[in-house]
Amino acid sequence: MTEQRWFHRRGELAEAGWETVVDERTPGWEHTGIRVGRLESGTSLALEGTGVERLVVPLSGSFSITRIEDGVETVTELNGRASVFDGPTDVMYLSAATTGKVTATGPGDSRFLVATSPTDIVRPSVYMPVEEVPVELRGAGASSRQVHNFGRKESLDAARFIVVEVITPAENWSSYPPHKHDVHTPGHESELEEIYYFEVAPTRDAPAGVSEEHAFGMFSTYSSPAGDIDIDARVFTGDVALVPFGYHGPAVAAPGYDMYYLNVMAGPDPERSWLISDDPAHGWVRDTWNDQQLDPRLPFTADNATEDAE
Repeated sequence: MTEQRWFHRRGELAEAGWETVVDERTPGWEHTGIRVGRLESGTSLALEGTGVERLVVPLSGSFSITRIEDGVETVTELNGRASVFDGPTDVMYLSAATTGKVTATGPGDSRFLVATSPTDIVRPSVYMPVEEVPVELRGAGASSRQVHNFGRKESLDAARFIVVEVITPAENWSSYPPHKHDVHTPGHESELEEIYYFEVAPTRDAPAGVSEEHAFGMFSTYSSPAGDIDIDARVFTGDVALVPFGYHGPAVAAPGYDMYYLNVMAGPDPERSWLISDDPAHGWVRDTWNDQQLDPRLPFTADNATEDAE
């Protein structure tokens, strides 16, 4: 049975104009957060208060980021993307000394996500163009997926959090083998709480008229020695899973539907690193990938989306 404390449907965590809000006020939560906003062209949502680092990630549409830092106002344009299934996007990191707002600049409804982590450490605000986003094609066969590593230690000088996004083609498995990062073991495992934000859509070759509303995948999290947890859920666009501890995975894209999720991770460890331990019962699966090819549907790009539409 899915634990409602750790799994939330779209809109259940709405607050003050935001579709979803997770932060240190969320029961049982401390180190990470997200805000998901939907805006009409020309409208804005404020990024209030200092003492929190932020990464602004366009989900659909383009945006203008106005930030105030040391009394100076700066405006940065995010080109964004039409859909999370069009490959990576440019992103904007905002330091913990910054306030500001996000304004939609494209036509129609636009959607964006702000990954957050409370911190007194101030790192420089920085714009990352899409050309600089590291794209990793991970796994093989039915475990092939595409990872955008814009918020890893190697690519972003953040204070605390790690932020990545993953595209899993229909019928494929990701976050697999099930793994955990809930005990600090130097050189072997990090202690990180984690947020999963999901979007799911019909495949690009789905018949016209297939409803995005019904697109779904599956997600699982189960207990480890660090704590008891049980998530076994069908996931739809806008759903959020919180993983304070435990083995998490798989995330499975149902036939006919591609899956996207964005992860935010942070914890109390002195180092900002992502070290995991596989469930010993399933870690052997990684070795089976050696004789398999990468899924030929990868990578997902905006160009591929245009070709499929034609």
